[in-house]
Amino acid sequence: MTVHTIFPEGFACNTYAVTADNKQCVLIDCAQPRVLDECRKLNLAPKAVLLTHGHYDHIGGCGALFEAGVPIYCGADERQLIFSDDNRAIFHGIEIPYFEIFKILQDGEKLSLCGLDISVLSTPGHTAGGVSYIIGGNVFSGDTLFYGSVGRTDLATGNSLALVKSVKKLYSLGGDYAIYPGHGERTSLSRERAFNPYVRVDR
Repeated sequence: MTVHTIFPEGFACNTYAVTADNKQCVLIDCAQPRVLDECRKLNLAPKAVLLTHGHYDHIGGCGALFEAGVPIYCGADERQLIFSDDNRAIFHGIEIPYFEIFKILQDGEKLSLCGLDISVLSTPGHTAGGVSYIIGGNVFSGDTLFYGSVGRTDLATGNSLALVKSVKKLYSLGGDYAIYPGHGERTSLSRERAFNPYVRVDR
């Protein structure tokens, strides 16, 4: 398995193209329309977009992927936020690209896509329907857990108590995992358990 990071240009999140065969890939979030071109440069054909949550900086490229026939998935309780006035207002009335959600995902659901076994983990707090994805020894945490930080909770559907619970849910995963966050650099679960100043294992 290989994880390619498509870094944002300007205001957007990290997009991850995950592939088992170096031919097809699953995208974790889709920040910008250019993601499709970046996949082509990598000789990868996107077959699914898995959204960690619905803020514009994570879905800005979904219209282009939807037009290309790529199905888009999101967590339960997130679809309503994606297409809401609240979401547009966060980003000063920006236009949400047109796309449809192919499938709503539930906590604990298992997916098999592009030769990858994917586990869905509900991690609300940054938003009500936020999810993380476990693929092999990697967790794609969206805006729940960052290198040395955690997601903000002062936007629509955010909840600080839920976020703390979600971060501790990640901490409770057995063993160590590489953490691929929505913004910033990669980290590890062991590092965040030991050093993250915002949510500690013993609090």
